[in-house]
Amino acid sequence: MLENTSQLRLDFKKVSKIRHDVIPVVIQDFFTKEVLILAYTHQDAFEKTLKTKTVVLFSTSKGKTWEKGKSSGQYLELMEARVNCEQNSLLYLVRLKGQGACHTKTKEGLYNTSCFYRRIEDDLNLKFLS
Repeated sequence: MLENTSQLRLDFKKVSKIRHDVIPVVIQDFFTKEVLILAYTHQDAFEKTLKTKTVVLFSTSKGKTWEKGKSSGQYLELMEARVNCEQNSLLYLVRLKGQGACHTKTKEGLYNTSCFYRRIEDDLNLKFLS
């Protein structure tokens, strides 16, 4: 599984595979400022997020809208939404409503707080942070 590997396998073609009108959204912890997720949203998901104050995204792998946490219980409460200067990306500042933000789990069975749980080493292998 890609989520559990210590080998670097970057997908430089990811964006070119997306066949929907989306923009990237960085999701950051409101309190710690830790970057939790980089995801995508489209018009409908964006509007639902603003209306419900719960993060709704567009799954580029499944090609559909998904409410973050609906299946895992790891909801993200929207505290603030920001847009960049060119209005082609968003920043959501959120409060975690569960153990973590990532769908992956640690060796102990807890959800990873952030999807950025591996550091790239000098030898281009990945080191797990937890």
